[in-house]
Parts: sequence; C-alpha cells; structure tokens
Amino acid sequence: MAKVKIGIIGGSGLDNPELLENRKEKVVNTACGKPSDALIIGTIKGTECVLLGRHGRGHTISPSNVNYRANIAALAEEGCTHIVVTTACGSLQENVHPGEIVIIDQFIDRTQGRKQTFYDGSPEAPPGICHIPMNEPFCSRTREILRQCVADLGLSHHASGTMLTIEGPRFSSKAESKLWHSWGADCVNMSTVPEVVLANEKGLPYAALALVTDYDSWKEDTEAVNVELAVKTFKENAERAIQVLLAAIPRIAQEDWTDLLAEKQRIAKSSVMLPH
Repeated sequence: MAKVKIGIIGGSGLDNPELLENRKEKVVNTACGKPSDALIIGTIKGTECVLLGRHGRGHTISPSNVNYRANIAALAEEGCTHIVVTTACGSLQENVHPGEIVIIDQFIDRTQGRKQTFYDGSPEAPPGICHIPMNEPFCSRTREILRQCVADLGLSHHASGTMLTIEGPRFSSKAESKLWHSWGADCVNMSTVPEVVLANEKGLPYAALALVTDYDSWKEDTEAVNVELAVKTFKENAERAIQVLLAAIPRIAQEDWTDLLAEKQRIAKSSVMLPH
C-alpha cells in the first residue's frame, strides 16, 4: 500500500501554519525557482502533510506572479502523493451562494501567458513536449472523499462545478462576468490554472475546495465584487475549509492509492513526446 503524503496549497484566508501538528519550516528551491513561501511540514491526525501558502504568508504575491511551477515542483520533490487546495472564488450562477463550497471538476482557462508546463524547452526543463490530457483534471476519488466530509459536516455545497480562471489581479468587468455566466461556468477565480495542469504533469491527484465569497459582477441585484466584500467572507470560509481538511486528510490516508498513483504516473510519462 502506497504511503500517502498530502500537499496542501492554502489560498486566500487559508495559509495558517497552525493547521499542522509537529510543524517545522523548510526553505527550498527548485529548478523552476523559489516557491511562494517556506514549506510547512507536519501532520494532521498522524498523516504527513506539507502546507504551502499560494500567495505567501501575508498575501504578498499577486495571482499573476505566483510561481505555480515552483510550488508544484516543491511539493512533488517533498514526496507528496496528493495535492488538495483551497481557492476563494466568485459565484457565476444564481444557485451557487456566497459561503458555500464547490468541489470543482472542470475548468475554463482565461489566463494570459502563464507558464502551464514544465516542458517549456528551457535549459533546466526536462526533454520533450508534454501533451497532458485534461478531460478529467481533478481527481474524482479525492473529490468524492472531500464531498463526503463536506456533507458529513452539514456544510452547504455543490458536488461538482466548473471554475473559470481569469488572469487578475483585477476583478471581471460586468460584461465579462455576464459572458462567463452565460457560458454556464459556476465560479470564477484567479489561480486554478495553471496549478491543476502542473499537478497532472507531475502525476499527482489534485482536488480543490472552492470557497464562494461573492457573486462577481454579473448579478444586477447584488453589490459587485470588491475587496471589502470578499474579505468579509474569507474568515468564515477558511474555518469551514479547515474543518473539511481535518476530516478528509485522515480518510485519504486510510485508502489504498497504489494503482491510481501508478496510473497517474503512467499517464504523465506517456504524455511526453521526446525529440526524434
């Protein structure tokens, strides 16, 4: 049975190092540069975990400037077998309410110019070009454990949903937000892409708790998203997310992931086309 180690990427409002027991900090570097912060290594109910604040402690790194490749590479090099993340987001649909959790299963990419692959032809990059499949970007098995824990805790949630990722750091215009709404996307954020893509390139099961803070700006009868409005819900959302993680991580560790992890590695390796 494969030993499980969970990488946790904490988004806005959830980069609290006190989440882990027996914690110690480890400053690392990767071939892709430095991750957003020191890695916080510790345990949750006996399960080894590595916590990384996506925007750095104190929220000092803009979504466009996060070194997503270094973050994923650092967790992979630390021996993580899974990545579970939190991300603040806006709702794009009437039935997705602020304060709810969406366990996303699909994404739409509206970012601009972010590095989405480790195989970019640079001198430090591995050889080849990686055409990683993205039909199922999020690990369905990890998502189901998260869903069960959210339900057990009695939290209002959606078992699936599509995340639209914009470049940021600005919020959407009303015209953009109405377009995203008409496309049928459920939420909008600034960080799912390229994080989920890079995790798949490393062969790591990736799942996300999307924490809804507002209605973006498409909805005519509510206040358009702004920092003050979003921050008001951050603290409550973070507390809910911590509850879910404390429940879900021991459950993930109890399962046998040997076959799934081997299959994820096989897909990642077979997706690389080497020069010939």
